Amino acid sequence: MKKVIGALLNYFLKGVIVVVPIGAAIFLIYWAVSTIDNALNISDVILANRDGEPIHIPGLGILNVFVLIMIAGVLVTNVITDPIKKWFNRWLNRLPLFKFLYSSIKDLTNAFVGDEKKFNEAVIVEVNEFGLKKIGFLVQKDLSKLGLPGEVAVYFPYSYSFAGQVVIIAANKVKPLDKNAADMMKFVISGGVSGLD
Repeated sequence: MKKVIGALLNYFLKGVIVVVPIGAAIFLIYWAVSTIDNALNISDVILANRDGEPIHIPGLGILNVFVLIMIAGVLVTNVITDPIKKWFNRWLNRLPLFKFLYSSIKDLTNAFVGDEKKFNEAVIVEVNEFGLKKIGFLVQKDLSKLGLPGEVAVYFPYSYSFAGQVVIIAANKVKPLDKNAADMMKFVISGGVSGLD
């Protein structure tokens, strides 16, 4: 009887290992998409049936986001000129809190999808005299403007989080890793259990 219970428990635990990550990923994606869709879906406001009840069209909110992003991309690429961009930046500088949030989010977005991606060079850094090493991403190669020539900035993401810390360290203490940056980010964020396939 103990063998049967042990085998069933073993099967259950192996099933959990497979089902929980898939279920959690599907749930998070569904939650994010449905939240955005419900927040930006205008069909409830502009459409009504014969009884006057609002008509909800699933997916219209997500479509609104894609259309808005595409229009913004076309305008920024083909219509908005440098004087308009400078005027917009001057206007933003008058709103301290909004400027801070906007510039921080813009810099983070550019770090992942912009022309100057920042998290594309994985490095390993020896952090103490005992040989402890940390994996990070080189984000600034020249800190002369801070009065720190020969020093670099390395971003160390935390495991199981999207937070991290930036440290300043001598360039000769940083060793590049000949690995894909996305795989190394996955490796660090997963706590070292994935990303090295």
